[in-house]
Amino acid sequence: MAAPRGQRLSGMQKQVLSLYRGFLRAARSKSDEDRHKVESIVSEEFRCNSKEVDRKNFLYIEYLLRRGKKQLDQLKNPGTTGLSSLQVDLSKADN
Repeated sequence: MAAPRGQRLSGMQKQVLSLYRGFLRAARSKSDEDRHKVESIVSEEFRCNSKEVDRKNFLYIEYLLRRGKKQLDQLKNPGTTGLSSLQVDLSKADN
């Protein structure tokens, strides 16, 4: 999802990047073990979605952003120790 140097990011790309950074910041507040788990899950989810989700499927990307923001809010809760990965069937989401 990274843009070449000098190329401006779209609004949606900025939102995705901001969400990713938010997850990494929130992970810092957890124990070392939980932090590594969270970072691993977040990295895998974002990497997987960047490869599998069509860049022009704006509705689905907006859905992922909303879901991610809810998960981030949960992660920021001091009582939350980690995240679980949620599998979504992309073949049904492309409609």
